[in-house]
Amino acid sequence: MTVPNTPADSAPEPPEAPGAAYPAQPDPYLPPPMPARERRPLGPELRIGALTTLAGVAAGALVGLLWLWLAPRVMLVAASDAIRYVDPEGEQRAGADGTFALLALAAGALSALVAFLLTRRRGGGIAVAGGLTVGGLAGSLLAWQLGTRLGPGTDVIANAKKAGQGVEFSAALELGAHGALLVWPMTAMVVLLALSAAFGKREQDPPPYWAGPQWQQPQG
Repeated sequence: MTVPNTPADSAPEPPEAPGAAYPAQPDPYLPPPMPARERRPLGPELRIGALTTLAGVAAGALVGLLWLWLAPRVMLVAASDAIRYVDPEGEQRAGADGTFALLALAAGALSALVAFLLTRRRGGGIAVAGGLTVGGLAGSLLAWQLGTRLGPGTDVIANAKKAGQGVEFSAALELGAHGALLVWPMTAMVVLLALSAAFGKREQDPPPYWAGPQWQQPQG
């Protein structure tokens, strides 16, 4: 038995599944997925890090020469029975350590400032920080070795014989506080972080998710 006014060859439509007439809609209250950050090419990063490190090594040679020139000297004198200090209570050794630390402090701050100014437009990067750290440590080691090797020799007896009895001569330039070798890289990192926080390149903040097109008022 068929329903009146129904074609004989028409088949009844299958029942619709629950919810099929209402497709799933995205939840407007959920924030959109964060866009993937663009990765920088590895080649330019390695080149910047290497150049920053080499600049630190070159600056270390200058720091070593300045340390040799500015550091106070421990003076000795050859007596008839022994080699004695001219000023037994002097603080020349501590002054030499302090001079090295101050020069390293200035070198670290200056290198960080120059690196920040040269790379500020590109937004710095881990290569700059790594180059400053490695270059600062290498520069400190080079300055230490250069200053001690170019200064008076460590053979006190030979120096005393060369100077003669009763003539003052300088002891070898030494760095007693080896912790001063870390002043340069630590200063560079602190200055770089401070400059980046105060004057660094700012990334544009994305609009809040509630300001999406589904919340925009219709024009008209």
